Amino acid sequence: MSIAMYIVYFLVLMLLPLYAQRKVIKTYRRYAEVRSTSGMTGAEVARTILDSNGLSNVRVVETSGVLSDHYDPTTKTVALSSQNYHHASVAGTAVAAHECGHAIQHKEAYAFLTFRSKLVPAANISSNASWIFIMIGLLGSIKSLMLVGIILLAVGVLFQFVTLPVEFDASKRALNQVVSLGIIRNEEEPDARKVLSAAALTYVAAAATAILELLRLLLIFTGMNNDDE
Repeated sequence: MSIAMYIVYFLVLMLLPLYAQRKVIKTYRRYAEVRSTSGMTGAEVARTILDSNGLSNVRVVETSGVLSDHYDPTTKTVALSSQNYHHASVAGTAVAAHECGHAIQHKEAYAFLTFRSKLVPAANISSNASWIFIMIGLLGSIKSLMLVGIILLAVGVLFQFVTLPVEFDASKRALNQVVSLGIIRNEEEPDARKVLSAAALTYVAAAATAILELLRLLLIFTGMNNDDE
């Protein structure tokens, strides 16, 4: 890679995640201050969506932190951060509905979610081990170890890539639910969509940077092969 390409690469690697994070925080804070017309807290929104989809066995609980909301398929739990759990806001409604979207995916055995769940153990191992092989391969000019590291890293990249349709589909389901159940009005839908789109951008940024890093290492590996010829 030329110096110019390295500069562009590192700019993208640093700026894209920062932009995505700033965007989601800014958007979330803005709409966390906008009270939803339904007056329903995030916990009430989640409970309504879950019960309407035959998921009364899924618990809704409060979790600490900001934007720490998630769905845990192992315990069948929708966890909402304190602000979203207790307050009635457009942001809280959108986030709660999104996590319920994951619960609905789980119930329906959504293909990408199932595949991603199966990838979790391998992705956890590969993310920790890949750079050990890559660094030893680079420092010792050992192509075989470099290749092992790249293959392990590719597993993590695949996980990031598969996450995209899972998150996009959950957001689509979220909007469908809050509209069909009358939780938000028509004029609120664009605002809820903005919250979900900003959150999705963080996953896009993560996938893009992971793919760029994999491509960079593949170029280095190719260069190692060329040097031996």
